[in-house]
Amino acid sequence: PQRFLVLLPKPRSGGVRISEGANPMERARDLARRAATSDLPILLIGETGVGKEVLARAIHADSQRASRPFVAQNCGALSETLAEATLFGHEKGAFTGAQTRAIGVFEAASTGTLFLDEIGELSASAQVRLLRVLEQSEIVRVGATRPTPIDTRVIAATHRDLDAMVGAGTFRADLLYRLDVVRIVIPPLRDRREELLAL
Repeated sequence: PQRFLVLLPKPRSGGVRISEGANPMERARDLARRAATSDLPILLIGETGVGKEVLARAIHADSQRASRPFVAQNCGALSETLAEATLFGHEKGAFTGAQTRAIGVFEAASTGTLFLDEIGELSASAQVRLLRVLEQSEIVRVGATRPTPIDTRVIAATHRDLDAMVGAGTFRADLLYRLDVVRIVIPPLRDRREELLAL
């Protein structure tokens, strides 16, 4: 069958969606390949186990940052008290147990790609800090007073309905706007039976 891809304005957040053509997984891969050529933030949507990190790694490998670091962070595994230090790093003495200065995952992924899995699990305070990082392209380590510039491409992923979470007040609309520039929906495995043997 003829395959085609058309980028359409996505209502609400101003990102892009893809039109019909080929099958859903092929469309997702096509959009991923196109998105890899830019530094635009990408939001991967899909159920647990559909291969969101696999696709994120493929996007990184197809990008101009392929020779640079790829760092994956599961936001669902971050406690509220340590989320900001993990993401942005901390200075010596910033809190009890901070005996040395440490960089966060944003700095660890500098010039490369940071994959933020389960982005819908971030606490409200971490969402505010993440929004500022995306807007300013700089981080402030916990306990620091001066910002540190960063050059990190962000790919976020979730199995949650972030639009519904925005409506419920549990996820920031402005953060979703920043993350959801290119949205790629990954179909569930039950709809990709032809891939099961290879997987």
